[in-house]
Amino acid sequence: MDTAPNRRQAYAVWELTLKCNLACGHCGSRAGERRENELSTEEALDLVRQLAEAGITEVSIEGGEAFLRADWLTIARAIGEHGMHCSMVTGGYGISRETARRMKDAGIRSVSVSVDGLEATHDRIRGRQGSFRFCFETLGHLEAAGLEIHANTQINRLSAPELPALYERLRDAGVWGWQIQLTTPMGNAADRASLLVQPGELDDLYRVLARIGLRAADEEQVNLVPGNNMGYFGPYDSMIFKANGGRPWAGCMAGLAVLGIHADGSIKGCPTLPSEFIGGNVREKSLSEILESRELTFNMAAGTDEGTSHMWGYCAACPHARSCRAGCSQTSTVVLGKRGNNPYCHYRARELQGRGLRERIVPRLIALGKPFDHGSFKLVEESLDAPWPAEDELHFAYDRVIWPAGWEAWPLPSAASTADRATRP
Repeated sequence: MDTAPNRRQAYAVWELTLKCNLACGHCGSRAGERRENELSTEEALDLVRQLAEAGITEVSIEGGEAFLRADWLTIARAIGEHGMHCSMVTGGYGISRETARRMKDAGIRSVSVSVDGLEATHDRIRGRQGSFRFCFETLGHLEAAGLEIHANTQINRLSAPELPALYERLRDAGVWGWQIQLTTPMGNAADRASLLVQPGELDDLYRVLARIGLRAADEEQVNLVPGNNMGYFGPYDSMIFKANGGRPWAGCMAGLAVLGIHADGSIKGCPTLPSEFIGGNVREKSLSEILESRELTFNMAAGTDEGTSHMWGYCAACPHARSCRAGCSQTSTVVLGKRGNNPYCHYRARELQGRGLRERIVPRLIALGKPFDHGSFKLVEESLDAPWPAEDELHFAYDRVIWPAGWEAWPLPSAASTADRATRP
């Protein structure tokens, strides 16, 4: 096994504090109050040094809300001084023009603002009236300060119908890239299962995203950047992932190309992973030691029989098993209780659809109310013709999408014309 750290890691996402000025209904970390044992300034600066020595090239600071920690700019400046790119993810509530200027002066180079739907939806999800308006004011302040601006959006049944209209708002705000990812049942979202896009709704969702992807990349030069819990060998991958060459999924990169850091110094292989994937704490071990823990090396056997030995259920027999390795480890863990079988897969949804079937998840065990916790769900396989549960008022479908004027110029190519190239093992 090649253990050279700079061959394995490139990107770290650092939760500087869990303190937050929003109350998001989908927050996986259940942010709000600071952790009891957050790293001191001295400890944080030592971790910056260790990250640089491990070969990290970019550190993205976030929270909670990173700027609610008093020494956040000191840490940001140290990241740049150690030769690493410092970026930031923010809820965008409370960043003034002066704060944006100070961010630029401290060496922060790019900032992504979280926008989760049009105004009513965003304010509902984020738990604060006016937060949508502040997002766009913040984007303006950041751009005026000379920072590269991005946006990120969680896709759930409230935001999904609004994605084309939201894309237009973000495009007009001048964002360079738009990261999108599915809301998964971790933290606060674990308590709100009705928000989750169902596996049987994925094909309609990806049809929407394909039209957005075509328009964004071909005409308007906005980089659509789907997160790691999206896609997997569907017929529209070349359109949705067009900004990075229509890349095929290459398997979970937790511990290989990404790290997640909690405010108390706990380290895991990906920021989205639940707490059982913590490999150690930098107060007790060096970062280099933690990088060799089982929790940080479970992907090291990628592409081998050992690398697929964790797979089960549908994924174990999939023709893409060796290259895909069941998609996002976080998604399968927080949905079904363990990694290795991921119902949030476009290839899988379409293959079942071809057999007249669909999958639906139903809550089985509830979460306990702690940061990065989750319950688990039962997977139901049913006929495509089966009615959706009567109480399921948020059911998502393509015909519920809000299409602003002008989208008729961007029709979606038939899936059949792209399916062979996109889904061939």
